[in-house]
Amino acid sequence: MIKEIIVVDDASTDGTAQVVAAFQDVRLIALQKNAGKTAALDAGIRASTGSLLLLVDADLIGLSPLHITNLILPVVEGRAEIAISLRENAPWLWRWIGLDYISGERVFARSILGEEFKALPRFGFEVYLNSLCIRQRTKIAVVKWMGVESPYKNRKYGLVQGVKADMKMILDISRTVSPFGLLLQILRMLRLRVKVSDRPALI
Repeated sequence: MIKEIIVVDDASTDGTAQVVAAFQDVRLIALQKNAGKTAALDAGIRASTGSLLLLVDADLIGLSPLHITNLILPVVEGRAEIAISLRENAPWLWRWIGLDYISGERVFARSILGEEFKALPRFGFEVYLNSLCIRQRTKIAVVKWMGVESPYKNRKYGLVQGVKADMKMILDISRTVSPFGLLLQILRMLRLRVKVSDRPALI
């Protein structure tokens, strides 16, 4: 089902290139300097060839092939036009309403995207994509990823650096969409959400 795998190394220091080298069918794009998530996504998307795109953050814990399959299926089966993950450790409010509007794991058609996302802030991509989905009235599937967690920034960087990283991300998001605009965005996405089964697929 997955035609190509591309890993974008945003000038990391964690040995990403060495790990990728062990897999013959994985393509590595190594950026010369750290440019942020939006730039990394731009590089990966431009290098890809498929009509459907699957985006996955690199730091997930507990991710399995079954989770990936369950995220892809609503789109390839035509039940939705974009699928968004809802991780087990997503903030309580997002789990309560059934939507993590800044989740980095998504499946969608390349045709949804415009060209202007290259100029977005480092962490503005997800809310930008949300606005495109709302404008195009795409059907949104939210897929619960039980057993999958994304480590909080204070766990990755320590308390002080983690708080600073969170603040930078919040500022980038607010530079892309205003706080009131984010509230409207969430409400409109909930209206576009379609029901998908929580029953795991068989692979």
